[in-house]
Amino acid sequence: MTNFVEELRWRGMLHDIMPNTEEKLNEGMCAGYIGFDPTADSLHVGHLTQIMTLIHFQRAGHKPYALVGGATGMVGDPSGKSAERNLLTEESLEHNLNGIKAQLSKFLVFGEESNDAVMVNNADWFKNFSFLDFIRDVGKHITVNYMMAKDSVKKRLNGEAGAGLSFTEFSYQLIQGYDFYYLWKNHNCILQMGGSDQWGNIVTGTEFIRRKDNGTAYALTTQLIKKADGTKFGKTESGAVWLDASKTSPYRFYQFWLNASDEDVKKWIRIFTLKSKEEIERLEQEHDQAPHMRILQKALAEDITLRTHSEAALETAIKTSGFLFGNGSLDFFATLNDEQVLEIFDGVPQFNIAKAELEQGLDLGTLLAEKTNIFPSKGEVKKTIQGGGLSINKAKPADAGQQYNTSDLLNDKFIIVQKGKKNYFLITAEG
Repeated sequence: MTNFVEELRWRGMLHDIMPNTEEKLNEGMCAGYIGFDPTADSLHVGHLTQIMTLIHFQRAGHKPYALVGGATGMVGDPSGKSAERNLLTEESLEHNLNGIKAQLSKFLVFGEESNDAVMVNNADWFKNFSFLDFIRDVGKHITVNYMMAKDSVKKRLNGEAGAGLSFTEFSYQLIQGYDFYYLWKNHNCILQMGGSDQWGNIVTGTEFIRRKDNGTAYALTTQLIKKADGTKFGKTESGAVWLDASKTSPYRFYQFWLNASDEDVKKWIRIFTLKSKEEIERLEQEHDQAPHMRILQKALAEDITLRTHSEAALETAIKTSGFLFGNGSLDFFATLNDEQVLEIFDGVPQFNIAKAELEQGLDLGTLLAEKTNIFPSKGEVKKTIQGGGLSINKAKPADAGQQYNTSDLLNDKFIIVQKGKKNYFLITAEG
């Protein structure tokens, strides 16, 4: 056994903790859980803090339960929300649950050993729970006054939008409280964990356990992750960063972490990797001596990409980054299929040209300023070449009159234009 709470504390993850929780956990193996809402068929990086919490919980010698909310996903949690979300059908929920189960299995050890992880679905105990039974057996133990005092409820009732709070969402804390009670009663699950916005719901569960069965349960929450520049963690210009490779490619996933600011990465490497305190402090010293090498960013990106995807996916992501932003070889590009090429250049300005136009050859100025509008004029093409700021297929052209034809197409389809160090354009020859 190791001290789970102390592990969260030095990593900067701990937010709130109920009195005596740390002491109870240090007595021996305990069961604890975190809930995941199945609003999509993949988790995203916003869920990683909770996944890491369960990993540390298991590594400390405790038994983690991952609750997927097949029932609560049909209701919706008002915490941190300004409006009620759309409810899901049973078919959508089942599809989403299967995706989440597969992803969690990459991070936690499931099995039959004493502290192996267990996955549960609250639909299993709610599907035959009638409304009358619920308000009789659960509702009577928690007063409306108690529920109204929760910040998540207050914010919605006093919200400027005037949307208010439906009874469906108002009842969410009772449903989550019963989840805790059920796991406490049937699985000896004494601890619920979650993000700091879940504190009110979690404490409602401990209170329900006390009032209904005179039992004792515990609560712990982690910090909500924010970016130093004020933008939302886990969001990019193209949307959420998913753990599913089909939604966010391993390359884009790797790039998300690699692009972390120096201020953010010193926090994130503690939260999202399993590296020891000594190893992190050593990396920080190396990073501070040569910040331009981005040692911390690379260590973070490699660690989390490997655990989320695979060694092969990480290798491809590193090679892709080297190809785009380093001295990568065209040999690597030849190993990519069309779909992978388009993934790499997703968000990059793209232009199409008929392959027939290239058969007779086109001078570079015409290609970049007339057939595409990468440059406003041939003069600008010439000026950029003279300044050494233009590369075509990773090679610098001699002048704006240089001819390009179908033999210059990469993978018989693409031309990569690079202006400066980071500005890329993709030309696709069709037909």
